[in-house]
Amino acid sequence: MTSGNAETPFTEDWLEKASAGLDSAGTASLREAAEAVAEQCGGVLAGTGEPLAAHAAQVVLILARLGADVAARVSALLTVLPVDASSSRQQTEALRRTFGAEVVSLVQGTRALLRLGEIAGQATDTAAEGSQQKEMQRKMLLAMAADLRIVLMRLASRLQTLTWHARSKTPCPPAMARETLQLYTPLANRLGIWQVKWEMEDLAFRFLHPETYRGIAAQLEEKRAEREALIAQVIDTIKQSLADDGIHAEVSGRPKHIYSIWNKMRNKNLSFDQLRDLRALRVIVDTERDCYSVLALVHSLWTPVTEEFDDYISRPKPNGYRSLHTVVTDEQGRYFEIQIRTRAMHEAAEYGMAAHWHYKEAGARGGQQTASSSYDRKIAWMRQLLSFDSEQGDGQPASAQDDAPPDRIYVMTPQARVIELPYGATPVDFAYHLHTDLGHRCRGARVNGQMVPLLTRLETGQTVEVIAAKSGGPSRDWLNPQLGYLASGRARAKVRAWFNAIELQQRISQGHTLVEKELQRLGKTSVNQEQLAQRLGFARADDLYVAAAKDEFSLRHIEQALRDDAQPAGKKDPEEPVDRTYTSGTDSVARTGQSGVLVVGVDALLTQLARCCHPAPPDKIAGFVTRGRGVTIHRQDCPAYAALASQQPERLIEVDWGDTGQAKYPVRVSVQAPESPNLLRDLSEVFARLRLHVVGVHTQSRRSLTHMIFTIEVKNGEQIGQALQALNELPGVTAQRH
Repeated sequence: MTSGNAETPFTEDWLEKASAGLDSAGTASLREAAEAVAEQCGGVLAGTGEPLAAHAAQVVLILARLGADVAARVSALLTVLPVDASSSRQQTEALRRTFGAEVVSLVQGTRALLRLGEIAGQATDTAAEGSQQKEMQRKMLLAMAADLRIVLMRLASRLQTLTWHARSKTPCPPAMARETLQLYTPLANRLGIWQVKWEMEDLAFRFLHPETYRGIAAQLEEKRAEREALIAQVIDTIKQSLADDGIHAEVSGRPKHIYSIWNKMRNKNLSFDQLRDLRALRVIVDTERDCYSVLALVHSLWTPVTEEFDDYISRPKPNGYRSLHTVVTDEQGRYFEIQIRTRAMHEAAEYGMAAHWHYKEAGARGGQQTASSSYDRKIAWMRQLLSFDSEQGDGQPASAQDDAPPDRIYVMTPQARVIELPYGATPVDFAYHLHTDLGHRCRGARVNGQMVPLLTRLETGQTVEVIAAKSGGPSRDWLNPQLGYLASGRARAKVRAWFNAIELQQRISQGHTLVEKELQRLGKTSVNQEQLAQRLGFARADDLYVAAAKDEFSLRHIEQALRDDAQPAGKKDPEEPVDRTYTSGTDSVARTGQSGVLVVGVDALLTQLARCCHPAPPDKIAGFVTRGRGVTIHRQDCPAYAALASQQPERLIEVDWGDTGQAKYPVRVSVQAPESPNLLRDLSEVFARLRLHVVGVHTQSRRSLTHMIFTIEVKNGEQIGQALQALNELPGVTAQRH
């Protein structure tokens, strides 16, 4: 390696800059890696057209500027070495012997991310282009990087690629610039690496919107002299005031980034001249207390703009950024922004997690965050991972591994759509996530193009393709937790629902056969079975069939119901109640016998309310004269009453409501809702809130749908309406008068 060799980027001058902050052993390791790259990659071009060796050399310089450790810098070089598939294991072992297992792990992780980028770049699914999918890709990128130095190397590589396009004037593909803004700059922002974020944003914006970029740059240049003169004047004023107060500080102008200017103009609908922070300064002090002292001094020198003040020291940003921001105006009405922070805050703001290889903040004020998942924990740990431990004194980075297993994985469809699944998920979980029917028909899978068993546990970054039959359903083995086919509770629920539906259909078929045979035995095959089911207290015929198949209902009740319909005059009242669940309340009509019904033209005639329709004021009612039991009162829209009226019209009698007083009337309310462990509790709370007495309840479940018939006691129709309105306000509940 020579200082004058123009054919290689790895000069002595480069080595001096690239090894900044490293000891002699680190410098020697970096030299050896550079010699290997120069030997094997000389003249080789990257896919963009940039010389591969030069790219690696510049990436290392970026990492050195960020303060990365020797392992990261060496790995950034070795990543570009060509890989021979036939001897990849031997190559890996050779690298391990020369540079150590840590470097090999970083190289392998970085190459995996490069492959991920290639696959994502070939996306053909429009669903893979949305903002949610970009967030999934960011999560997958972080999840694949067990060591966050891998992410840092990937960001440095993308920054160098954009820089090369700008310097060489080689057109940058718009897709690469868009991916930078959608995927890489949000990652840099989340990791707090502001310097890299700003540089990538400006470069990507320059390639995507060249005219707008040049326009803003020209406007900045026009007033550069005036702006610099004002900033120099303000700097002198602040320095003099700080010296008078005995505060040690560094005061400097702050560069403005064209992308951030454009973003603010677009988001706040401002013109260039309306921006208040084009003139910007930064004050760096020793302690947090000094920050607030400088703030007070600045506000005493100039007029602060209250709405533009932000205290990110007491309330850090989610990525840990800490600083004081204020905008002030001078006597001429000129605005300028001032940022105030400590040295440690400044390093953290510029270099994010990389800054913590040199700085470690103490206490809970270090911007650490709580986290609820392994992904969030990685973001919170970014301020601690890979930092030099001053107590060790060996220069080795702290462990970046998470002892706890991740709780989520991120895999891709063949169209590069990212899917989030629980840790331990299999291809069956993947299939059910895409579509329930696809899960039912799943019979095999390919992972990264290779056939795998359905029991295979998927890993982040893999591409999964489901092989499905044209029809069919799941296997009961999938529900066996010991076999491990499913890790997702959502997928298990779908499999259970499929088998429940099959079992329900079988019971319906079995019960229908039993009812048909009973009707054939009775010679009543022409009976309407839906009406028969309702007369027997079921919401529909299918509920009757299920009850019969499960031996929860005696078929002898069918014979009894049909006998009641056909009984001759003088025998038992055709209105024999079939509601077996009803038990009367203390003051109910059923107990007192006081129905409050007047029979037109007749005095002191015994009346009773029909239990098939449960009439209550102010329902329109009609009477049917029975033998020996007085008049039975029906609702006029009652199907049973209509049947009786057609058979024996001479026994009809006109009736109307009289003085009902405080009498309570039993009415039935039909409720349908999805199955839920808290459903009965929620319904009961409604009745309790309305002070309605529930005297009976009948429940049936069908295909994850619960059907309940409540018998409640009410004084009038207003209470019925209140009950129905309150029940229908519950999520998923449909209630109506039965």
